[in-house]
Amino acid sequence: MTGTPDAAARASKPAPRPDQDSGRNRALGVVRLVVVWAVAAGLAWFGKPSRIEWAVGLAFTALGESLRVWAAGYLVKTKELITGGPYARVRNPLYLGRLLILTGVAIAAPMPYYSNLIVLAVGYAVFFFYYLPRKERVEPKRLEEVHGQPFREYFDAVPAIFPAIRPYANRRGSWKWANFSKNEELLMVVSLTVFFVVLAWKSPAF
Repeated sequence: MTGTPDAAARASKPAPRPDQDSGRNRALGVVRLVVVWAVAAGLAWFGKPSRIEWAVGLAFTALGESLRVWAAGYLVKTKELITGGPYARVRNPLYLGRLLILTGVAIAAPMPYYSNLIVLAVGYAVFFFYYLPRKERVEPKRLEEVHGQPFREYFDAVPAIFPAIRPYANRRGSWKWANFSKNEELLMVVSLTVFFVVLAWKSPAF
């Protein structure tokens, strides 16, 4: 008889399947979404901006969402290597747009004890020390497996989050309403509009 019962049990235990990993990722995505919307709702309800704070926050948010709308119309996830539009200058324009939106909503919703700035600092920390590094470990590897050398050349030439001055030379893709609709960015546009309307409605300055 070879091995031990424990070793045999471990050997017979099936390895985690890709769909199980996908299920965990979806669950984490749902948790993150719930937290984000809860924080946004709190900022909208308890924030008391002046008109200038509201306007500056709106400007950052509009810039970020405009970038996301532009990027969402180009994006075809994994299936195509998109290097045109905003992707010619930055590999993750949707993430950059998200950062600008986070900055905008935090500026637009001042709260007691600078709670809005604490939310902003925590958001930056989570993004730069957890979210972006994790994505940069996983996504480039997957895209290189699908697209090979063209993606490697793109990856080496275009920065992850802060846009390059000169655009990538070999640009591919075009803005399409079908892509924008499939990527569900319209929901974000509507949600941000509601956020700023509620802020204005609740603030004594308006």
